Amino acid sequence: MPLLEVNNLRTYFHTRNGIVRAVDGISFSVDKGKTIGIVGESGSGKSVSCYSLLGLLPMPPGKIESGEAIFDKNTDLLSCGEKVLRTVRGKRIGMIFQDPMTSLNPYMRIADQIIEPLRLHMGMDKRSALEKAIHALDEVGIPEPDNRITMYPHEFSGGMRQRVMIAMALITNPEILIADEPTTALDVTIQKQILDLIKKRQKELGTAVIFITHDLAVISEICEDVNIMYAGRIVEKAGANELFANPRHAYTRSLLKSIPANQTKGEKLYTIPGLPPDTSQIIPGCAFRERNQIGDQNKCLTDSRPEFKEIEPNHWAQDCPGCLS
Repeated sequence: MPLLEVNNLRTYFHTRNGIVRAVDGISFSVDKGKTIGIVGESGSGKSVSCYSLLGLLPMPPGKIESGEAIFDKNTDLLSCGEKVLRTVRGKRIGMIFQDPMTSLNPYMRIADQIIEPLRLHMGMDKRSALEKAIHALDEVGIPEPDNRITMYPHEFSGGMRQRVMIAMALITNPEILIADEPTTALDVTIQKQILDLIKKRQKELGTAVIFITHDLAVISEICEDVNIMYAGRIVEKAGANELFANPRHAYTRSLLKSIPANQTKGEKLYTIPGLPPDTSQIIPGCAFRERNQIGDQNKCLTDSRPEFKEIEPNHWAQDCPGCLS
């Protein structure tokens, strides 16, 4: 039984310019101690899908149109209400936010922000919470944590603020960690340290991880299963080894071809042409058709959205003839 199972999640934004279908019917699950990846370009719906699970979207204009997210067998995160969500969010499900500068309160010292979940969810006294917070900063590689913990966010670099966010998300030992671009602002050395820390927590506590990123190299290192998102939908899903060895959908192949390390030395770097479609407009056929250079654009569906099917054992993809050719 998955620790979290999401079925047919649809999150729309009702704006003056129309309905933006940010997440348009996605399903995924994550087991205890496992890591799944959600990959795609900016605007594909990765972050919105996870914000929806924790009730972090402004409503209105956002609205969860359908779906369920069953956590720990009996709690539907999409319908349980704010009171229940508060007992889950920050304690049983932690989240590393993408932008630490806007996520940290500029008027509060780092110490007060890190110990808040310990005081609120675990009832720790201030002294014990502060000791644990200093240890948490040390774990994520912040030098002189006992001195720096009394500083304000503006006194930290972008990378250090990101590490503070990671420490805050991990400090309550959550059962699920949602990591939204957690290593973007970090150099390679610290990035590896953070990934090793997440793996260590998984091994010791059985933490499940939902890892959102653009970085396919990180996905290949840390994830067991990968979901590729495009225009609010999952276009391909498979085990990490299978996906990298045998990508089927044209969008997945285009992403892999865009990795600089995969380019022939001296040749022009490959980029996917055009921009993702406007999800405020009805997309009658294949959403990737206009940008499809790797498959056969002429075979892409034009009158109906492709179905999501199991095309090989444990390997799912949108069944568009043009994208699978």
